[in-house]
Amino acid sequence: MADVAQQNVHQAHPGETRRDFLLLTAGAIGGVGVAATIWPFIDTLNPARDTLAESTTEVDLAPVQVGQRLTVKWRGKPVFIAHRTPEEIKAAQDVDISQLRDPQKDSERVQKPEWLIIVGVCTHLGCIPLGQHTGDPRGQYGGWFCPCHGSVYDTSGRIRQGPAPLNLWLPGEAELASKALYKFTSDTAITIG
Repeated sequence: MADVAQQNVHQAHPGETRRDFLLLTAGAIGGVGVAATIWPFIDTLNPARDTLAESTTEVDLAPVQVGQRLTVKWRGKPVFIAHRTPEEIKAAQDVDISQLRDPQKDSERVQKPEWLIIVGVCTHLGCIPLGQHTGDPRGQYGGWFCPCHGSVYDTSGRIRQGPAPLNLWLPGEAELASKALYKFTSDTAITIG
């Protein structure tokens, strides 16, 4: 009977033996075992849950009136959101960028002209510029004024006077040196990160 069964196996799969099957099965089980052992170590390289929670911030822009400015926290840094007036937009667009220390068009800094979203940290030594609250000094360009060393930014967050070497960053720009990490999820809401 065993000879008949062995003969049937050889006829169904010529050249294969029981040893080949056992080696293949043992290799597959060993591969699964190695993967199951290594996965917990690889998983520890992922960011922690609290870090992931800080990686994005959702902001409702509906209550922000034209001319108002809002400050939110993202990745431990203040983010300035300005609902710019038509005059502020025009002033930002009419600037001769060849005269700027860090030349950038206003259109490169905003996704929608009426909303400017920038990281509120001076690019000189990391102070928080004034200009978010009514009555704060905003400098002669109507943007932000850094009280630490006198850097003055315009209504597009571009450096105009003082020691700061660069414009105020867009969210994610300092880390990635690429496009800003925010998007409009609706006409009155954004997600930063």
